Amino acid sequence: MPRFEGKVALVTGGGRGIGKATVARFASEGAQVAAADLAFDDDVDGLRLETDVTQRAAVEAAVARTVEELGGLDILVTCAGIIRDNLVHKMTDDDWEAVMATHLRGTFLATQAAQAHMTQHGGGKMVLISSVSALGNRGQLNYSAAKAGLQAMTKTLSIELGRFNVNVNCVAPGFVSTAMTRQTAERVGVPFEDFQKFAAEQTPLGRVGEPEDIAGVIAFLCSEDASFVSGQVIYVRGGP
Repeated sequence: MPRFEGKVALVTGGGRGIGKATVARFASEGAQVAAADLAFDDDVDGLRLETDVTQRAAVEAAVARTVEELGGLDILVTCAGIIRDNLVHKMTDDDWEAVMATHLRGTFLATQAAQAHMTQHGGGKMVLISSVSALGNRGQLNYSAAKAGLQAMTKTLSIELGRFNVNVNCVAPGFVSTAMTRQTAERVGVPFEDFQKFAAEQTPLGRVGEPEDIAGVIAFLCSEDASFVSGQVIYVRGGP
């Protein structure tokens, strides 16, 4: 039997990149999946929910529709994210607020809405998506702070929700080939192919990550194989 047969998953930011790959992975293993995003690639699987994760009503509606149309909610993955990179002396209030709202408020709203269902229906799995940028990265003061905050949220949520049989973990990817990393290359004025080559050279495994690499780790954390794993931050970066 596929690992997620009979399970329902909701992936915020599921329209593209890592979120899209995660939606596809769950679907391939038997889950019914809802993808919440503001834009979707043409080949996204599952139920598409146009959702601004910074808005409480929109997030709560996405969770409610997932439960109503797919029959429950067993898994939440929060992939929704944006970048507004700049050095500290050039960063605007809007740059700061937009990144914080999407990553931190968006994840807060999604986990709050999801836990209300999970704690009443036997538990569930949550995976929050951080980044190696949580350790600090030039030009990403807002993004780094938000991604570090998500790791702290993971720890606290795992403590609060553990007694309800809700596992909460965090995945922190390294360089992954997505539209977002292409934006970073554009910001620094480097052709994306050269940007990827440089990143690969800095990685012990000698290549950059693909969205499917991250989706595989997320799927593990949401499976019964990880039933005694909670409150952990796993760096998926091709090396230490």
